[in-house]
Amino acid sequence: MGKGPLSGLKVIEFAGIGPGPFCGMLLSDLGADVVRIDRKGQGRSSPADITSRGRRSIGLDLKNPAAIETCLKLMEGADAVFEGFRPGVMERLGLGPEVALKRNPKLVYGRMTGWGQTGPYANAAGHDMNYIAITGALHAIGTGDKPIPPLNLVGDFGGGALYLAFGLLAGVLNARATGEGQVIDCAMSDGAASLMAMFYGFKASGMWKDERRANLLDGGAHFYDTYQCADGKWISIGSIEPQFYALLLEKTGINDPAFAAQMDRGAWNDLRDKLAHVIAQKTQAEWCEIMDATDVCFAPVLDLDAAPKHPHNVARQTFVELGGVVQPAPAPRFSATPGEIQGPPPAIGAHDREALSDWGFSTAAIDELKAAGALAG
Repeated sequence: MGKGPLSGLKVIEFAGIGPGPFCGMLLSDLGADVVRIDRKGQGRSSPADITSRGRRSIGLDLKNPAAIETCLKLMEGADAVFEGFRPGVMERLGLGPEVALKRNPKLVYGRMTGWGQTGPYANAAGHDMNYIAITGALHAIGTGDKPIPPLNLVGDFGGGALYLAFGLLAGVLNARATGEGQVIDCAMSDGAASLMAMFYGFKASGMWKDERRANLLDGGAHFYDTYQCADGKWISIGSIEPQFYALLLEKTGINDPAFAAQMDRGAWNDLRDKLAHVIAQKTQAEWCEIMDATDVCFAPVLDLDAAPKHPHNVARQTFVELGGVVQPAPAPRFSATPGEIQGPPPAIGAHDREALSDWGFSTAAIDELKAAGALAG
């Protein structure tokens, strides 16, 4: 049984890409027993496949009726199941929510898609950038010249995986209270729109201009931006509040009276140029010496090699090493029931017999599945 606040929670994950595996990782890191249904076949595991860590894999031939029945039997004992196929795929396999909920009325059935189960785009292909494009998020991020995709953090992982995990857990709480399961329609476009709530509020109150690098939090303000240092490295400055802004001016040695107009949007570009000139006189390490752990609201901009070695991350063990791969540790942290990485990324079918046995299948039943060609091993 996994260690963490979700210990005892039983989840079936149908293998997918992007936000699905990340959702499974989050649940597993907090102790859920996540069993991943993989397509039967040869499949290696790689320690670098970080978002696949901590589950057990069962390899099934989903074209085989015995494999479909196996999935349904697993769902009978599960608290939750989630999949990330296009609308209709699970129904065609005979594994849709209507069938699954008949077998287990308490089941919470999560459906992860970019556009959702309904709407004009529902059956169209897409990727993270497309899903956040229709929410206003992509338009708000980038340079004055063009929108720039913010990795796939906003759609896939923020608007998708996190909302799916949140939805599944909310559904399980409700099912335990009422005895009734339900379907969670988790669209990355919906989640990305939800993440934009504060900015729609800013726009409604007149605090937000609908253009890039013209606002408080999008790099428009000189006191909330990144700056290049003498060694080519970068630092981040977020001195929004007046007392923090005053400290920024003190630490940089700036006494130009023009900087008194902190909130004058018309002065921001000129003040940014002046601040950039000052920052460029020292290296990143020198600015860290001056500003680290102060109320300037400062941090160095670190690459993926340097970030795990930063003293704050080292002190908090924010990164760990597993199988020779440096990776983020489980988050968030629990005082009484801490989570942990439950194991390395599994090879396809690595836990066929073990997982099925733990979920109530007899040795004879597992042998029958193997003989029928439904099971990998």
